[in-house]
Amino acid sequence: MNASLDILPLSSWINTEGKPLVIAGPCSAETEEQMLETATQIKEEGFAHVVRAGVWKPRTRPGSFEGMGEAALPWLQAVKQQTGLPVAVEVATPQHIELALKYGVDILWVGARTTVNPFNVQELADALKGIDVPVLVKNPVNPDLQLWVGALERLNQAGVKKLGAIHRGFSNAQEHKYRNSPMWNIAIELKTIFPQLPVIGDPSHMAGKRAYLYEIAQRALDLHYDGLIIESHRDPDKAWSDAAQQLTPAALGQMLHDLHVRKESYGSDYASQLEIIRGKIDNLDRELLETLANRMALVEKLAEYKRDNNVAAYQVDRFREVLETRAGWGRSLNLYPNLVDELFKLVHMESIRKQTEVMNQVNA
Repeated sequence: MNASLDILPLSSWINTEGKPLVIAGPCSAETEEQMLETATQIKEEGFAHVVRAGVWKPRTRPGSFEGMGEAALPWLQAVKQQTGLPVAVEVATPQHIELALKYGVDILWVGARTTVNPFNVQELADALKGIDVPVLVKNPVNPDLQLWVGALERLNQAGVKKLGAIHRGFSNAQEHKYRNSPMWNIAIELKTIFPQLPVIGDPSHMAGKRAYLYEIAQRALDLHYDGLIIESHRDPDKAWSDAAQQLTPAALGQMLHDLHVRKESYGSDYASQLEIIRGKIDNLDRELLETLANRMALVEKLAEYKRDNNVAAYQVDRFREVLETRAGWGRSLNLYPNLVDELFKLVHMESIRKQTEVMNQVNA
């Protein structure tokens, strides 16, 4: 994918003293007292750089708590005055942007339900023209990298240079452990397309339960994310929204203390050994591709044989046999089952495509 962004580095618009950025605060701003008490505790713990709070809450069904709206924005002003920390809110309409800036909100983020709609994103981009404010873009609800990239591009083309992404996971019917499937590969691909783009992990919305927050946060840091945005409430069990995924500021402070931040740089001895190991991996990858090419050559011969005997390219029983036998081989080699399953689904579907191509070329 050919894409580029003209953006400023994270360090130019917020000082984290070389540490990962931490944005913390309640899912929703419920009352002024709740906001001030939670923010004060966050400040006292000393881990956060920004206080977050949901003011406008896009809910799936009507009748759910949809946020306090403009009434909550003066509370965030009070949070800034009392703690000295900048504040961040989600915006979904140009009116939200206007109100947030009117009350001195420092950082805006675009939610997953907004990112999914290019028309909505463009309206936000148009409203942000000429405005110097950091904007973070959450991934769309569904695993669509193009939508995420497109949202970032629209905002950047409108002149937003203090730009970042939030990885909050994706809706996935096959996911049973987490609220939203992390699908780390999509965020990694985004970072590959835009190496300079700050990527912030959102363990709260991936996990859905506080018991899983640590493992997801650590994984994000292991992948060298630029920071974390985590929900924290003075009394999580009484929160008006997403109670199960919030931590008290003290519990969050302890969790962050326990996380390991990996080094970005390394010494010459480490680099030398790393290159040796990477060289071996490169050689194995080359062998894998050569083996795959040999397999596809056999597939062409198979297609010719099927054509000559008037046999269909796709054989259901054979497809099942391939998946079952390869799964067994993978288990014997201690390979991750999903890796083997997805790999051979791709290989077999490419085999069918190639067979169909060969058969149709001959019959044309």
